[in-house]
Amino acid sequence: MSAIVAISTPNAVGGIAIIRISGENALEVAEKIFSPFGKKVSEMDGYTCAYGIAHDNGERIDDCILTVFKAPHSYTGEDTAEISCHGGLFVSKKILRTALKNGAVIAEAGEFTKRAFLNGKLDLTQAEAVMDIISAKGELELKMAGTLREGAVYKKVSRCSERLLNLLSGLSAWTDYPDEDIPEVEPQHIIDELKAVSNDLSSLVSNYDDGRIIREGISSAIVGRPNVGKSTLFNCLSGCERSIVTDIAGTTRDIVEETVRLGDIVLRLSDTAGIHETQDIIEEIGVHIAEKTLESAELVIAVFDGSCPPTEDDFELVNKINNKKYIAVINKSDAGVAEEFEEIEKIFIHKVYVSAKESLGIEKLEKEIEELFRISPDSFSSVLLANERQKECIEKSLHCIEESINAIESGEMLDAVNILIDEAEQHILELTGERITEAVVNEVFSRFCVGK
Repeated sequence: MSAIVAISTPNAVGGIAIIRISGENALEVAEKIFSPFGKKVSEMDGYTCAYGIAHDNGERIDDCILTVFKAPHSYTGEDTAEISCHGGLFVSKKILRTALKNGAVIAEAGEFTKRAFLNGKLDLTQAEAVMDIISAKGELELKMAGTLREGAVYKKVSRCSERLLNLLSGLSAWTDYPDEDIPEVEPQHIIDELKAVSNDLSSLVSNYDDGRIIREGISSAIVGRPNVGKSTLFNCLSGCERSIVTDIAGTTRDIVEETVRLGDIVLRLSDTAGIHETQDIIEEIGVHIAEKTLESAELVIAVFDGSCPPTEDDFELVNKINNKKYIAVINKSDAGVAEEFEEIEKIFIHKVYVSAKESLGIEKLEKEIEELFRISPDSFSSVLLANERQKECIEKSLHCIEESINAIESGEMLDAVNILIDEAEQHILELTGERITEAVVNEVFSRFCVGK
């Protein structure tokens, strides 16, 4: 494949910038635009560096360091050269343009990692983990991405794949050569093996939400009737004045969103309009949006004004959050909790008392959220899937395995069972990228940044 080139460092001024060139003629391109103080680029060994001058047809551009990686011992599996120059936007782009003038082509998004996949340096799950490492925003995300990059998913599903292949080979030999003295595969043995594979694959699906919460955060809605302190609480958790706060009920009419980190947990937080009956057409739209946000949220932070007796709107909100993961926040507790409020307090399992205006009790709320969504340390002794593509492949495979077991138990011919098991195997190979369409590969790598 021809040499591709891209700037692999961020598009910003910094200490250094790195221009990466990879492909069959990568070192040839590098030799045309870089002159080392010593041996030629073509004479350099892999995993070595040279100090020299980057130039455009002899015209000096910058003092640089060139690092050479030779195939197959490189990230992409191809000859690769990386030029480290001073981290100015103009100088790095000038070296990039010079490489393009001398035979390289601009890399597409994720093309270096795509080539690593195509050249067998990574399976598809490891390649997807590379982008997760780059986008990691916390310790748990980085740890999870690192585990995937080391091939945790691939190793687990490969063991499942091997068991399915053993079944397929036994079934194929028996059905393809009926005249040979080949022992019939025992149906119960097939069922036992399929159930063992199903258990392993099901554990991946069952832990998926833990991984998703680590990567994406928890969609959270702050809800309640007007003027109970929702926006004040939102600002407290956000650490900045994102929502307008006044004493006038109904100030918030649209959704205000912010991403908030609480320890290892990320909340995708939404401040909503007060939920109540209203004749104001615009306010009614806001209430409708708030109710839809409540329905779709994974965590509902229901805010109540504890300083006054509960209203009919409060009791209606209690009914709406009954089947949700929620935390009841009894706000304005610095003014004392109204005696009549005790009736509604008894309903809540998860509740905290705060004064959002004075920032009192916020730490207790954060702790309650962390406890409610705490990721078990055991999650990291198991394997976590990285995305919906991987989950969908596993679920399709599980469906075929379930169909196979049902077919055996209902007395179907083993030829039909063979087809179902083969389909289950194909979905696993799609997960790892061993059998996958070009369209899916392109879709996976289109999410990458240019230069990686």
